[in-house]
Amino acid sequence: MTDSPLLDVLYLASTSPRRRELLRSIGHEPRLVRVDVSEALLPEEDPFDAAERLARAKATAARSLVPDDALVVAADTLVILEGEALGKPLDRKDAVRMLRALSGKRHDVVTGVALQKGGRLVSGRELTSVDFAELSETDIGLYVATGECDDKAGAYALQGRGGLFVTGLEGSPSNVVGLPVRLVAMLARKLDVSL
Repeated sequence: MTDSPLLDVLYLASTSPRRRELLRSIGHEPRLVRVDVSEALLPEEDPFDAAERLARAKATAARSLVPDDALVVAADTLVILEGEALGKPLDRKDAVRMLRALSGKRHDVVTGVALQKGGRLVSGRELTSVDFAELSETDIGLYVATGECDDKAGAYALQGRGGLFVTGLEGSPSNVVGLPVRLVAMLARKLDVSL
């Protein structure tokens, strides 16, 4: 148990419907804040470090857009295959390339999470390993045609049709969807907030 006060309102530095739904699933209706932060990795940057750096940048960018004592939640998710970060596909052709690369392989999903409240910033990251089935060109073509791959790290959605490709998962399922809710709660406690 914790003596931390329950939170009335939180702000999500994202317009992601998946992250919004995950926060709703733990009992919070977040207020969305659109931030403009480049999601490009720095030259030679480790993708695991990049996810946390980007989350911190998003939380910091949202600070001036919310009340001073508000809790801001920010996140950035990357799919990492053999050391290469796969962010969101640039277009459908890029989505096909990503899905071909993931076919029949294990990859990692890392989400950097940052919370900020009252000038205090805390952050962390969650790692989940995901095994993918062998995908045929037909599988890939039909999936990409649904549009579900658009705006998704690694060009798939675990919580949608993309879940059909996943044969195994080690770690947090909510992390693969885009927001590891257990990590969010743990970081909130560091800011004396109970979710």
